[in-house]
Amino acid sequence: MVYVNRLKLLSFIISALLWFGMAHDAFASSRIKDIADFEGVRDNQLIGYGLVVGLNGTGDNIKSVDFAKESIISMLDQIGINARDGQLKSKNIASVMVTANLPAFARQGSRIDVIVSALGDAKNLQGGTLIATPLAGADGQIYAVAQGQIAVNAVSAQGANQSLVKGVPTSGKIANGAIVENEIPFVLDDMTSILIALRNPDFTTSRRISDAINANLGLTVAKAMDPGTVSVDVPEEYHGRLVDLMTRIEQLQVQPDQMAKVVIDESSGIVVIGKDVKINRLAIAQGNLTIKITEAPFVSQPLPFSDGETIVESETFIDIQEDTDSKLTVLNTGVSLQELVDGLNALGVSPRDLISILQAIKASGALQADIEVI
Repeated sequence: MVYVNRLKLLSFIISALLWFGMAHDAFASSRIKDIADFEGVRDNQLIGYGLVVGLNGTGDNIKSVDFAKESIISMLDQIGINARDGQLKSKNIASVMVTANLPAFARQGSRIDVIVSALGDAKNLQGGTLIATPLAGADGQIYAVAQGQIAVNAVSAQGANQSLVKGVPTSGKIANGAIVENEIPFVLDDMTSILIALRNPDFTTSRRISDAINANLGLTVAKAMDPGTVSVDVPEEYHGRLVDLMTRIEQLQVQPDQMAKVVIDESSGIVVIGKDVKINRLAIAQGNLTIKITEAPFVSQPLPFSDGETIVESETFIDIQEDTDSKLTVLNTGVSLQELVDGLNALGVSPRDLISILQAIKASGALQADIEVI
């Protein structure tokens, strides 16, 4: 009985290890649809110019925004109202730019969201209504028409001596505010080959994608053309059923590879270090030199009953302080990300100092990674 229990325990341990190994591989891999796109299946950007009406005195100042005045006159002309001889003073109208993304395979009559942004000197678009605005693509063709009530996710209040603005009140959104009028012609079933575009181009990843597709289909139809593109010839059994093939491909699991990289955002002081970043053996010392300059004003007065005048001068004091707690830390060859972070934390460096240290390590040739500054 004890022997049987040991066999069961051993079997359970082996099964658990195998499950953990498969789970680890699964967690390390990603679906092709999450790391790549099918060429041709993409959004198209639309843009248009329009007018927003119904504002509560927060629109454009027509006297200072000439194009807003001309737009109002043109709009009134279209509905048979001649306003060219009159003096327009309304502040309830604002000129805006309207943008939207037209999804792939959007059909006539479907609706898309639009973003409305003030173009003139309007103060707030809250409560305004966008008048019918044609939206054109990069080719100049009209693909949608936008109209509707604008939703502004901002608060603006003003009193006699103080004002408060939270968010951006000059930009808003109209959910489902545009109707698609024209479709972009694109027929999948007529294609004899498809191209897969990697979002992060990499030679190893593109090769792994092609190998995974060939292994799954049992055919040599996929080929890595370059770090960012994989070409797939459509098998005969999928002619006329390209959607089925794309569905099968995008669900395949692939472990993406990536270059060792350090990303630095100097504006915010954020540093992101990839897991494959390695450095050679080197020593790092970090210290701070502080120079404080103080100007102390003093008054120089003339002697009594003299013809002199009072002069205000200043005296300069310079104080130089150097951090005496600086440490020299040695980092061995090929240290990992954790060891690198531990070593720099031991120096007590700040994010700003960390940026300078990483750039200095890169300049010395000891950092085996690329530094990208954004």
